[in-house]
Amino acid sequence: MTAVLPPHDLEHADDAALADRLHASGKQIRAELRKVIVGQDDVVELALTALFAGGNCLLVGVPGLAKTLLIQSMARALDLRFSRIQFTPDLMPSDVTGTDVIQDDPATGQRRLQFLPGPIFANVVLADEINRTPPKTQSALLEAMQEHRVTVQGRTYDLEEPFFVFATQNPIELEGTYPLPEAQLDRFLFEILLDYSPEDDEMRIVQATTAATPEAIRPVVSRAEILAFQQVVRRVPVAEEVVRHAVQLVRATRPGPDSADFVTSYLAYGASVRAAQAMVLGGKSRALLQGRSHVSYDDVQALARPVMRHRLLRTFQAQSDRITTDEIVARVLERVKPPRSGL
Repeated sequence: MTAVLPPHDLEHADDAALADRLHASGKQIRAELRKVIVGQDDVVELALTALFAGGNCLLVGVPGLAKTLLIQSMARALDLRFSRIQFTPDLMPSDVTGTDVIQDDPATGQRRLQFLPGPIFANVVLADEINRTPPKTQSALLEAMQEHRVTVQGRTYDLEEPFFVFATQNPIELEGTYPLPEAQLDRFLFEILLDYSPEDDEMRIVQATTAATPEAIRPVVSRAEILAFQQVVRRVPVAEEVVRHAVQLVRATRPGPDSADFVTSYLAYGASVRAAQAMVLGGKSRALLQGRSHVSYDDVQALARPVMRHRLLRTFQAQSDRITTDEIVARVLERVKPPRSGL
């Protein structure tokens, strides 16, 4: 058994009440999503973890796995404004951020420039098939993802909080695609892999989608509550030993004189410090969703794959041997064990 830290209480009673409300809201959101989403419990859990941690997600899966439906339904359950951008080779940055247009002023009769916001001005933005557009347009998302604002013609516009970007990629179609720059990949809290559902779940999907219209999803939380949840997540206590374990996992992926042979052979670059930050912050969110007020080693280890799989740059040898980043992370987890005593 992996060592688990003893429970720590949140400092203030208000924070404890917020933590209880977050836990209850997580259950309600899952119940609402089950009205339209069959199975995919792990995917839903990771998406909720990212949302309450205030992070962005990259969803990777073949067509027909309900990626768009999942994010759209989640936006409804959270009572957030949803926007979908279909990324294509001819999409321009202004199609994402918005642009200045000339408008007639009815009061003065003069013409003036007026900013028309683009689809990025929403709370939950789905960047569909993000790798089908050139890097110039992909970069239009960078400032929004990191700073929650956009700059157009030298003027900066803040995005309404909360703000999340969910991007999708199709792993089987590579022609006519543009790999995402490492700097942009690093700004996704998680990369979530979606696979086909088990046979029984697929039966339920076919039956549900060919019958009557499913029950409508109702909002269960408000924008103000989501912002409060994001703040209480950051106030969850984490033992120094757990933070150190996250840092050690990340450092173990970086090739160097003291790194493992498989790391030197299979990785050109390891994970950045953002990976350790994502494991700790995601661990806080995961803990509260599960009704705990402390972060355990299990939280860090459970998030290691979605946090690091898109942050590792494989060597040609790894690609030739068909070694995936998940396999490399699994070996790192096997090599870097958490302490088992005194906790």
